[in-house]
Amino acid sequence: MPLARNRRHQRAVDYWPGFVDALSTLLIAIMFILTVFVVGQFILSREISGRDEVLARLNGQINELTQLLALEKGSNQDLQDSVANLQASLASAEGERTRLQALLSAGAGGQDAAKQQIGTLTQQLDEQKQVSDRALSQVELLNQQIAALRSQIAAVEAALQASEEKDQTSQTKIADLGRRLNVALAARVQELNRYRSDFFGRLREILSDRDNIRVVGDRFVFQSEVLFPSGGADLNPDGQTEMAKLAAALLDLAKEIPPEINWVLRVDGHTDNVALSGSGRYRDNWELSSARAISVVKFLIAQGVPADRLVAAGFGEFQPIAPGDTPEARATNRRIELKLTEK
Repeated sequence: MPLARNRRHQRAVDYWPGFVDALSTLLIAIMFILTVFVVGQFILSREISGRDEVLARLNGQINELTQLLALEKGSNQDLQDSVANLQASLASAEGERTRLQALLSAGAGGQDAAKQQIGTLTQQLDEQKQVSDRALSQVELLNQQIAALRSQIAAVEAALQASEEKDQTSQTKIADLGRRLNVALAARVQELNRYRSDFFGRLREILSDRDNIRVVGDRFVFQSEVLFPSGGADLNPDGQTEMAKLAAALLDLAKEIPPEINWVLRVDGHTDNVALSGSGRYRDNWELSSARAISVVKFLIAQGVPADRLVAAGFGEFQPIAPGDTPEARATNRRIELKLTEK
């Protein structure tokens, strides 16, 4: 009967850690993708704001040129009215001269007076012609200025259109870059998650089936009692045995991970919330948790694990996984966590 129960226990498969591992991996991937989108949105907003400033300047120049064109058109119309008035005056003077010449031919008595009046009218006519010529010159100059303004407006509109086309091209490139980056990052995350799952699977196979060694989310958790004596940070014989198995699994996995994946194994030390006495080797739980994490890292390095693939961190009692102050909760919170992640 005990043999049958052991066989049933071996055939039972615990799917819950894998489910939690998959959910955690999915959450990390989603957070990373959101971060990439935020960065892409920030770069895009800077590009668009720069384009908006250029468009605002170009629109301002168009408005100024339009106002100048309106003023020049008004001046041109005034000059044309003056020319029309001068031409009317010229026609009137010519009519008067004709009338006087007729009077001169009709009677010789008023010939001198008529000649004098004709000379005066001829002089006035010459002055009116000179004024008319100057007005026509000003009209021609205004027409040239209007043509130049129209050319400037056409150049500004062409620059505005080119800026809009360039802005659309930049937005298309940014969107394409974002899509390619998302695909690449998703592939990297999936690849690292696959190796993490392989690593945890190997640890489950090689480590002894004990309740105080388990998987929590994306981390492999050792209870401190397995590795260290109470209040100490030196690995005990059982802890060295378990860590040697861990080092062997990590070295085998390192041979399979591609070099472009910059991975590390993070070792986190945690304690309970019971304050340490001042007479011990460590003054508080910060020092104790850090010393335990460093002790594990140094042992793994001694087993051949590269030092640049290891990170040690101490969290004291400030990251508990079991609430409350019961002995069971404190025992659960005293732990060493291992997490395979990317730098």
